[in-house]
Amino acid sequence: MTQMALDGADLIFTTSFGYMDPTINVAAKFPNVKFEHATGYKRADNVSTYSARFYEGRAIQGHIAGKMTKTNTVGYIGSYPIPEVIRGINSAFIHARKANPDVQFKIVWAYTWFDPAKEADAAKVLIEQGADVILQHTDSTAPQAAAQEAGNVVTFGQASDMSQYAPFPRVSSIIDDWAPYYIARTQAVIDGTWTSTDTWDGIGAGMVGIGEITDAVPADVKEEALALKASLADGSYHAFTGPLNKQDGSPFLAEGETADDGTLAGMNFYVEGIEGDIPQ
Repeated sequence: MTQMALDGADLIFTTSFGYMDPTINVAAKFPNVKFEHATGYKRADNVSTYSARFYEGRAIQGHIAGKMTKTNTVGYIGSYPIPEVIRGINSAFIHARKANPDVQFKIVWAYTWFDPAKEADAAKVLIEQGADVILQHTDSTAPQAAAQEAGNVVTFGQASDMSQYAPFPRVSSIIDDWAPYYIARTQAVIDGTWTSTDTWDGIGAGMVGIGEITDAVPADVKEEALALKASLADGSYHAFTGPLNKQDGSPFLAEGETADDGTLAGMNFYVEGIEGDIPQ
């Protein structure tokens, strides 16, 4: 990062949550360089933040998972216990439970964004625990391969489409589409109009893409999932809509109330019904 600034970069994208403090520290030394940090929450006059509302995609995956599981056990591979990941787990669980009140989630933390060996091990553990649907917030295809080997285990692509595993086990995906944002922010630097902002876009703006829902998903479930996608995209439905309680049974959202962005950005709790503790 420092070397990029020294080399004359006018704009630097730092593309992982873990780069947050280094971005702020380096930006302070190079006030004329613009920085864009992905998924963080610390900003400065020359530091913007951007993220995607991945939790909208998790709602769709949760619905499909709840409808397709036969064991009522859905596995979830988490990367790190940070708000972005916890939001996704909660959103998936809320919508899986709406589709199937008997569903349970098993969560394994891989403590990596990309490590095929760790991700494969996590998937195998979940399959051994009875999961016949696996969601992942890690970025390799190793869980897809493990599911394919096991047979009859449903998966979803993460970050990229992972269509090489379609139509089964991969039945859909969440696709990160950063390109329009990168182009717009680069153009702003060129035009001299760049300002420090916080951008958090979802399905409607195209930052979160939903990969093709394959014919391995029953037609009625696919139709429901596409209707959910449409309502999330046009804003007529929010993935976190009450009534919802926190895991300890205390109220989170009242009937019809939706979660504000501040609450979502700092989410550090599970919703009611999820078993287990968030690692500290």
